[in-house]
Amino acid sequence: MEDVLDVYQQPYDPDCPVICMDEKPYQLLDEARQPIPMKPAKPLREDSEYVRNGTCSIFIFTEPLAGWRHVAVSERRTRIDWAEQVRELLEVHYPQAPKIKLVMDNLNTHSIASLYQAFEPETARRLAKRLEIHYTPKHGSWLNIAEIELSVMTSQCLGRRIPSLAELADELSAWEHSRNQSQKGVDWQFTTNEARIKLKRLYPQFKD
Repeated sequence: MEDVLDVYQQPYDPDCPVICMDEKPYQLLDEARQPIPMKPAKPLREDSEYVRNGTCSIFIFTEPLAGWRHVAVSERRTRIDWAEQVRELLEVHYPQAPKIKLVMDNLNTHSIASLYQAFEPETARRLAKRLEIHYTPKHGSWLNIAEIELSVMTSQCLGRRIPSLAELADELSAWEHSRNQSQKGVDWQFTTNEARIKLKRLYPQFKD
C-alpha cells in the first residue's frame, strides 16, 4: 500500500509518467423485443427479457496527473490480450517515454511473463525494460485510480444494453474522447502518513 501511495505523491515527470491500469468483464446484451419509445407522460418501456451475445473485456489506462485515459475492448481476458494492450500503451501512446510507472492489481495475467508469452524474446525484453510495475495489495484494489475511472465510465456509458463489440467500442471511444477533452482528472488526497493513522490496525503492533 505504501509503495503505491508513495508513487502517487511523486511530482509529474514526462520521462517517467505514472499510469494506472485496470480491466473488467462486460456482458453484451441485445433486446429480445424492441423497446417502446418514450412519449409525453409515458416513459421508455423495455422488456425484462434479453438476449446474451457473449462476454468481452474492457481495459482502461489513465494518467491521473495529465487527465488522460484510454479505453480498449477485447474479446477475451488472457495474457496475450493484456500484453497487446501494454505494447500499445508503450509504442503508440508513450513512444518517447524512457520508462513508465505502471500501477495495477496483481491478477495472474498482469506480469512480465505475459509479454514473453505474447512476443518474441527481444520484443518482450524491450517492452519490459520500459516498465516499472507497482502492484496494489490483495484486497486493496481501491488504491488503483484506474478503478475510479472504470466506475465513472460504467455510470456514464454502460447504463443500457449494448449488443455488439463494435457498438461497445464506439461508445467507449466517444466517452474517452469527451472525458479527455474536458481534462477530467482525479485529485488523490490519501497519503502514506494518513494511511498509518487511519489504517493503524493493519500495521504490526510492537510492545515496549
